[in-house]
Amino acid sequence: MAAINETLTNPVQPGVNITRVFNAPRELVFKMWTNPEYVEKWWGPKDFKNPVCELDARVGGLIRIVMQGPDGTKYPTRGVFTEINEFDRIAFNNVKEGDKGEDQLEVQNTVTFTEVNGKTTMTLKAVVIRSTPDACKSIDGMNVGWNQSIDRLAENIEILVNK
Repeated sequence: MAAINETLTNPVQPGVNITRVFNAPRELVFKMWTNPEYVEKWWGPKDFKNPVCELDARVGGLIRIVMQGPDGTKYPTRGVFTEINEFDRIAFNNVKEGDKGEDQLEVQNTVTFTEVNGKTTMTLKAVVIRSTPDACKSIDGMNVGWNQSIDRLAENIEILVNK
C-alpha cells in the first residue's frame, strides 16, 4: 500500500460513529459484513452499485471494492482486515484511491456486534487516519455515505429475515 505523504491537520469530519439495532441474529449481521455477495448489495450510498466487490474476511485478508455512482463515476477503494473476532468484532482499514490510482484517504473502521433477545446492536466507528487535501470532499461525505450504506444494509437484512 502506497504511503500518503500529506496529513489532514484540521479535518471537517474526522470520523463517524453509527449505532443501529437490527431485528436479526448477530451471526447474520456479521455475515452481511464479511460475505462479498452480501456486501456488494449494500455497500455505498443510495443508488450506488459495486461492480467489483472482493473480500477475504480474515486477518490480513484484502478488500477491493469499486463503487459506481448513478452517473457512472467509479470510486475504487482497497483495504485489509486487521481483526476478525467471529460474530463480535471486525476491524479493517480502507484507502480511497484518486483518479490516477493515488492514495487520497485512509480510514480505520471498527464494527462491533452484540445480541440481546434476537436483536443485534451494530456499532460502526470510522476514523480518518491519513488524508490528502484532495480528499476533503470525501471526508465531508463520510457521515452521509456511511448512514446511507447502513440504511441499505438494514433493507437487505430485512429481506433475508423475512424470507
